[in-house]
Amino acid sequence: MSYGLQFTNTSGTVVLDSELARMCVIASGPLAANVQSENYFPIAVTTQEPPLIFVRLNNPGNGLVGRIGGFAPIGSPGNWTGFVVAPGYVGIQQFAPGDWFACQFGGQQVAQFGMRLWDGTGNVLFDSGTPAARFTRSAQNWTYAKSVQSETTYYFNYYTIDFAFDNTEFQMINQFGMKLISADNVGRTIGSWWDWPANRLWAVTGAFGNPFDFHLPALFAKRFVN
Repeated sequence: MSYGLQFTNTSGTVVLDSELARMCVIASGPLAANVQSENYFPIAVTTQEPPLIFVRLNNPGNGLVGRIGGFAPIGSPGNWTGFVVAPGYVGIQQFAPGDWFACQFGGQQVAQFGMRLWDGTGNVLFDSGTPAARFTRSAQNWTYAKSVQSETTYYFNYYTIDFAFDNTEFQMINQFGMKLISADNVGRTIGSWWDWPANRLWAVTGAFGNPFDFHLPALFAKRFVN
């Protein structure tokens, strides 16, 4: 950066400057605990691409597993108003409630006082009312566990990885709304299971064709107070 404003932390890492946007939390709330969970932002998000949605499931105890899948944004480019998750997306019948936050790279003009920073084209890079979020880790080295075929010949494939859950981390679910390629023209759906008792993270895919290969990363992040 040749001019402008820049902040570094005690390790010398740049945490804020007047050219590069950081990932900011622009909305948050509890997951709507219903069959098709519709969750809305307090104000519309004006980015062209959908905001990044991160979810933290509540641990119900009693040896139960938290399950989520079927993400889809609500709205259109420049006017995103919320998102939907559907617990029954890949055979998931029990819904684990929890919390969510939505992010974009850059802030929104929401603070009544504090500090606001724009780039050279007038985009808000930082607003003291939009706290930062940071990616913490990813899980991608999945181990194939099993396949189960239904009476309609639909396959459910199960993949898992050792995972010590942190109750301050949230999982990004945007990529779990995309259908993966399968051996048919329907596509391959995907969901995620949080297995607290076994300290394991699961990915469950569903398709009429049955490709076994699976490498989609699960990404986790934390939000921070400015």
